[in-house]
Amino acid sequence: MYTSAKPYFYGTGRRKKSIARVRLYPGTGSIIINGKTIDEYFGLETLKLIINQPFGVTDSIGKFDIVANVKGGGFSGQAGAIRHGVSRALLSADETYKPALKKAGFLTRDPRMKERKKYGLKAARRAPQFSKR
Repeated sequence: MYTSAKPYFYGTGRRKKSIARVRLYPGTGSIIINGKTIDEYFGLETLKLIINQPFGVTDSIGKFDIVANVKGGGFSGQAGAIRHGVSRALLSADETYKPALKKAGFLTRDPRMKERKKYGLKAARRAPQFSKR
């Protein structure tokens, strides 16, 4: 596996409740998430595409191996967090990628979060059922 002796580029990505710690090693394009391959970890093809989007924008497909540690949230949020982390790591690898990544919106942290439940309501906005009597 990968050891800390090899040089790597690091990026932290976040989305919703998910936090991803991403390391990019110069390599052939293999992706390992929480000790599993991307095919074992993510079943949906769309989630795999989301993770690889930053490489497509920067024309660096197959140049880096991804080793990601992700926790919290669901699969979609985790994929978004990994994409954010990969984008930040690519930026530390090469500053010339910044305009392309920024234009695609991959460096922006998605601020959408779950809204808190309010008192007097059953959920964030769901009110109790109205009854005339």
